[in-house]
Amino acid sequence: MFIELPMKSLLISKIVRTNREELYDVFSKKNRIYTFLNPVSYLIALENKSLFEQFDGIFADGSLLVSAIRLVYGKRVTRRSFDMTSLAPELLNYLMENRKTLYIVASGQEQVECAVRIFQEQYPKLRIAGLRNGYFSSDAEMDMEASHIVELNPDFLIVGMGALMQEKFLLKVKKMGYQGVGFTCGGFIHQTAMNRMRYYPDWVDKMNLRFVYRMYKEKHTRTRYLQAAFLFPTRFIGERIFG
Repeated sequence: MFIELPMKSLLISKIVRTNREELYDVFSKKNRIYTFLNPVSYLIALENKSLFEQFDGIFADGSLLVSAIRLVYGKRVTRRSFDMTSLAPELLNYLMENRKTLYIVASGQEQVECAVRIFQEQYPKLRIAGLRNGYFSSDAEMDMEASHIVELNPDFLIVGMGALMQEKFLLKVKKMGYQGVGFTCGGFIHQTAMNRMRYYPDWVDKMNLRFVYRMYKEKHTRTRYLQAAFLFPTRFIGERIFG
């Protein structure tokens, strides 16, 4: 029987609070930024709590983290990932139906341009305010891009630059005065450019084998997923006990 203990983890507390929000409220409230945690990025977040705690919301990305929160904390949360099996189509539909603008900073230039063409085929009324790759040659270039986004002030901003770097950039944009809604998106743009809109086959999605499929498709993910398999359970339970 699960014994309820005080929730010491600020990261999990924020996931639980964010989970209570309806997506319409997430999309309609301005001057807010959101990110996502899976077992891999959770380990990174533990070492950078002060950064992640500055986000207005954190979503549980992946069935493994959802199950861990239920088993260890006794809290039920919904999986919300920035991909086409979860939050991404909800956002794209909202953007199109409400004539909102979107700015994208992610992946390589060829990939982000390809992804935008695919989005506009599927969502012909989607308004793209601007785009660029997620690679910066210097902090000064990153500051210039952040300033440009703030000046343009698109309704929504998605950033896919890898865990930690994307959070730092999105937080920088907000601190410089961005008034819209921002999300990190991980590898979403890269995946869209690779496999058009449906990165995961239906059977993979139904069986909750997304991380296994990604390990198969993207060799660079294998090391960090295997690392998380060994480290995540210990660190997650430790955080529950010691905070």
